[in-house]
Amino acid sequence: MIKFTITPRAAERIEQKMGRQDLMLKLKYKTEGCGCVLSGVPTLELIEKRALDQDEIQVETNIMPIIMEESKIIFFDDQLKIDFSNDSQSFRLVSPSQILNGRMSCNVISN
Repeated sequence: MIKFTITPRAAERIEQKMGRQDLMLKLKYKTEGCGCVLSGVPTLELIEKRALDQDEIQVETNIMPIIMEESKIIFFDDQLKIDFSNDSQSFRLVSPSQILNGRMSCNVISN
């Protein structure tokens, strides 16, 4: 199972984006426009609270739960950290062995 850590700086930014809306955090592995499923890009989305879809799982972190697509877990390392870079004003998804996305967005997705 994946072990997530969200840094306090990243949590603060995520909570600012959530505002007073009742949202949940999702780590999405986007493959649209990448040409191949192996060339996907991880991004963060803030989505309306709802029941999980059939292919989604909820993973606990040190700060807040995060939703992932179970079929895409294979593309992630076992230990992940979400941080926020003040220099680039973007989120970073890293593992002990690599940077999965050094300039990750976090968008509010409304239905």
